Amino acid sequence: MFKETYKNIYDQITPSRQLISTVLDSEHISQKTLTTFKPAFLKPALISIAIAFCLLFAAPALAANIPVAYELMYHVSPSIAQYFKLVQKSCKNNGIKMEVISTFIHGGTAELYISMQDLTGDRIDATTDLFGSYSIHRPFNSSVTCQQCQQVGFDEATNTVTFLISITEGGDSEISGEKITFSVNRFLSGRRVYDGIPITFDIANIPVNPNTMPLSDMHGGGGDYDYKNLGNPNVLVPSSNIDFGVDEITISAIGFVDDMLHIQTKTGDYLNSDNHGYFYFINKEGINYTQQLYRYSISINEIENGERVRYTEFVFNIPPSELANYDVYGYFVSGGAFTDGPWQVTVPLEN
Repeated sequence: MFKETYKNIYDQITPSRQLISTVLDSEHISQKTLTTFKPAFLKPALISIAIAFCLLFAAPALAANIPVAYELMYHVSPSIAQYFKLVQKSCKNNGIKMEVISTFIHGGTAELYISMQDLTGDRIDATTDLFGSYSIHRPFNSSVTCQQCQQVGFDEATNTVTFLISITEGGDSEISGEKITFSVNRFLSGRRVYDGIPITFDIANIPVNPNTMPLSDMHGGGGDYDYKNLGNPNVLVPSSNIDFGVDEITISAIGFVDDMLHIQTKTGDYLNSDNHGYFYFINKEGINYTQQLYRYSISINEIENGERVRYTEFVFNIPPSELANYDVYGYFVSGGAFTDGPWQVTVPLEN
């Protein structure tokens, strides 16, 4: 009895001949090719098709909803994986509910409003960030697209945060396909934000010729610096551990190099937190105060006593003679805790 029931269910999920024909046409492989090739001379494209068909005939409706099988199917053929992916506009895991609020498809842009709600506690707050731990699956290779995820609202009464996910097609192409899948592995919340905090320096004790060292391996940076022609710049040698009021971030060095002010910070455990920020200066002269940001910044990752730390050096075009004309402030974010998922929703690509 069980055997017959299973066979009937299995037969119902076998792909139709029309679907097989469509797949063959999409991969430019004919029925004749499949019946005349020699196994010893399989081409990569045929191997991919063979794997796809194995997945198709091995209960695809089930495989499309098993994460490992789904990822394998998507790697072989995004169109096949998304074809079998069921529409699911909400999901729950670890006491967190993720839900699609609305979608808006216009031309070459797709916008999805996604909410996440903590049903059991207060792990979601106004600082909640997906921290880059999300992915978007479409019915075709999406490597040429630009995707952006930003928080657009938080409801404290219901512990619900809302994100806007924007996907832009390259060139003048329009968004196409039937379904899109959005996945989140984990999110970060409970961060502390320090906005506009005053920074106090002992100007008389800032060294004019601090110890520096050549930079051999830079892991990040920004601003105005000609790396192509000037190469990697020298950086300060860490020499202090000054607390300036921000948890988990300290000033590791400060000094003037070639009449430019260098401020170096040290951040611990940067892979498992969102510790970051910057300094800025406000000119106190005159009626209209002006804000001066750093000219460029440099980031260096190190391992010290088994812990990953990041040094970030900010360089300002301010000589020693002008420093007294400025007040120093900072914007920093530190701390936070991760909540693990995963969560996944699939919605039709329609308005």
